[in-house]
Amino acid sequence: MVPFSPDSGSFNDLHPKSKFLAVMINSKSLLSNGQPNVVGSFGSRNDMSVAESAKVQELCDIAEIRLDLLAESTGRVEMPSWRHLEGIPLLFTARRMEEGGAIAISATERANLLESVLGEAACIDIEVASIRELGGLIETIASSGIPWVASFHDFNKLPDSRILEDAAKRALDAGAAAFKVAARLHAPADIARLAEFQLTDHGLPVATMGMGPLATVSRLLCAQCGSVLNYGFIGNKATAPGQWQAGLLKRAIADLPPFRV
Repeated sequence: MVPFSPDSGSFNDLHPKSKFLAVMINSKSLLSNGQPNVVGSFGSRNDMSVAESAKVQELCDIAEIRLDLLAESTGRVEMPSWRHLEGIPLLFTARRMEEGGAIAISATERANLLESVLGEAACIDIEVASIRELGGLIETIASSGIPWVASFHDFNKLPDSRILEDAAKRALDAGAAAFKVAARLHAPADIARLAEFQLTDHGLPVATMGMGPLATVSRLLCAQCGSVLNYGFIGNKATAPGQWQAGLLKRAIADLPPFRV
């Protein structure tokens, strides 16, 4: 079965449920095709509300909706705020504060937020550290056939490779479709080690990226080495230190030949 392309003429003629299935199938393909896909992340409610669907499709392959950021100012998420992005695979995240979340929300609240958007989600992000406490949500996601990304963040340093390998194994065992790691880099050796981790077979697709002053160059190298999800921001506000603008990142990655060992 060939998935519908969201920008094809036939897509707009589909029933809403069929549109959702087409986008979800497309997202599964994006995670498993071994290509360096660009994720466009909105850093604010305003950045998302003014974004035009056609333009977003030019800037990225998947759009990330940070539910914690949308709830930052009001304490609640207004559900219709992303409906104008129809046809774009949407990755929903409700980040816990310990890994860069905008507000302090409990595991139960994060699970409720994510469960409320499953009908519109092409993909869900859940931190490796939250796998146990969000186990019920993961079961619901699995039964719905929605792929999910197990993420790991360290805003202080690049952890020991054994820690990253253990996190990837936990992601694999929990049934994640991909494992994502984002860590602050302090030296060129960190970039090399992150790229080596990316080049290693962990049993599932992997996305790697640096944060901080060395983030920009690391994100190109990791993409070249096969990172399946490469994050840039859409609008005026980055969602991580050292993030590229999504459109610039997509153009830069397009010019890079893949590197494999």
